[in-house]
Amino acid sequence: MPHGPVATLGLMERILVSACLLGQPVRYDGTGRRSDDRLFQRWREEGRLVAFCPEVRGGLPVPRPAAEISGGLGGDVLDGRASVLTRDGADVTRYFVEGARQALDQACSHGIRIAILKEGSPSCGSGRVFDGTFSGRPVSGDGVTTALLERNGITVFAEDALDAVAARLADLER
Repeated sequence: MPHGPVATLGLMERILVSACLLGQPVRYDGTGRRSDDRLFQRWREEGRLVAFCPEVRGGLPVPRPAAEISGGLGGDVLDGRASVLTRDGADVTRYFVEGARQALDQACSHGIRIAILKEGSPSCGSGRVFDGTFSGRPVSGDGVTTALLERNGITVFAEDALDAVAARLADLER
């Protein structure tokens, strides 16, 4: 039997989503980044979205100093080869790793197989994070939470890939 809810059992797939994309003011600067895309709105109305902020759940306050991955990417942080640092050099790695673990626990408890996470974040970036120099330069790669979710079979999409999410949902609910 597949893990998670399936349409044939009368249940719909749930989606783990960065809380900031629902407008919750949990970003480092105390803001949200609400998505008003029609697909996102539909999934919200259907009750598919499970909000989660790994940085807050990992123990960081709002607002908090901006942080970037230094010395690698999200998978390197999980493997102990890179760190997450604030601009002033404070090591906040443990909060990012704990938040990623809690995101995975949340996804597993809801049978979630898809996530929509905030691009560019050192936690949630899926395909793009910043280079660790606080210069605003993006690099290809994943954040800490994205890396852990994907290692555990959860497909992560950026907030601008909602058509791809819709296609994946259709595949999973067949």
